Amino acid sequence: MAVYYTISELAKEFGVTPRTIRHYEEKCLLAPQRDGTARIFSSRDRARLKIALRSKRLGLSISEIRELFELYDGVGGSKKNRLEEFLAKIERQRAWLEQQREDIAIMLSEITFFEAQCRKQLSTSQVKPKKQ
Repeated sequence: MAVYYTISELAKEFGVTPRTIRHYEEKCLLAPQRDGTARIFSSRDRARLKIALRSKRLGLSISEIRELFELYDGVGGSKKNRLEEFLAKIERQRAWLEQQREDIAIMLSEITFFEAQCRKQLSTSQVKPKKQ
């Protein structure tokens, strides 16, 4: 038995707006069926939406997400070439994310240092209130 979802159900489940889901549909990442004006999403659409949202959070563009779906669907060129191209993109994305993680660690360390300095100064000196 096939399971179907409304746009409202998917929006609620994934914490996005229906507009976001319609945007992914406009970009041909989702292909819901129609029942009059209502969109009816399949389990496949739900899975693709989940992957698209996760990929977007990781910094992939809509075109890169589309390429990922095409890879799954077996569209265009030889599979080996598509896999090699996508693997190169994934490797670049990994390097970018690892650099971000390193930058965040450095910033957190600096924040911890300045926070400790502020607390030390507050505890060792009487801070006079501002006159109004």
